[in-house]
Amino acid sequence: MTPSVVPPPAQRPLVFITGASSGIGQALALRYAQLGWRLALVARRGDLVRAWLQEQRLDTAGCAVYTADVRDADSVVAAATRCQVELGLPQVVIANAGISIGIDTAQREDLDVLADLMATNLLGLAATFHPFIRPMRVARRGTLVAVSSVAAIRGLPGHAGYCASKSAVVAYAESLRNELTVDGIRVVTLLPGFIDTPLTRGNPYPMPFLMPAQDFAAQAVQAISHGATLRVIPWQMAWVARLLRLLPDPWFDRLIAGRGRKPRRPRPAAPLD
Repeated sequence: MTPSVVPPPAQRPLVFITGASSGIGQALALRYAQLGWRLALVARRGDLVRAWLQEQRLDTAGCAVYTADVRDADSVVAAATRCQVELGLPQVVIANAGISIGIDTAQREDLDVLADLMATNLLGLAATFHPFIRPMRVARRGTLVAVSSVAAIRGLPGHAGYCASKSAVVAYAESLRNELTVDGIRVVTLLPGFIDTPLTRGNPYPMPFLMPAQDFAAQAVQAISHGATLRVIPWQMAWVARLLRLLPDPWFDRLIAGRGRKPRRPRPAAPLD
């Protein structure tokens, strides 16, 4: 039997992923690596990503790690620019970095949390896509992937900031898709349901159809490669999302009455005298 030949790194497709230090981002990185792709991974904690790459024994010739914070547009633009100079234009760009924090609008400090949610989940996504659009237009190819959430479908108690930011991602990505399709650029929106990640493990309420991150990643990569425009994962949550959209407000309000709220960000401890 003829042994398989592994293409040199420069000839393998490249994926650019933000929020790659844990959870969904890490699972997506591993899935693409298993499929033979090169990885450009972005995170605020670049040292954690490098340690993880060593643990997984991934081919370092096909991996690059960039330390950046998507809340700082210049930071993520610089990382994307370095990626293109050093590795070339990615076939797929995944804006995955996000935070999930409960808010109480009656609390002044939670207005700052809301600003943080929008800066990370929406503006950070736009800043991630920005450096790639012109080169993708020139190349007339490329896929931009926006990671939203099933929480974008309806507003949930304590989730006002998170739901608003993820709803905005859906609308933003839809607008971008219709702007860029003429240029040969695809825009894919993923709406994860409850995925077993550090973001969900502290939730004080039931999480139906909870899904391992690696299973989500396998289905997400398949949806991206098959040209989906919007995909809710898992499929059971897709049906729940459709039903929630159709429910009249009074029915929906009764359905979620008494549901646990997303925990707020802990207040910093008072300084000791």
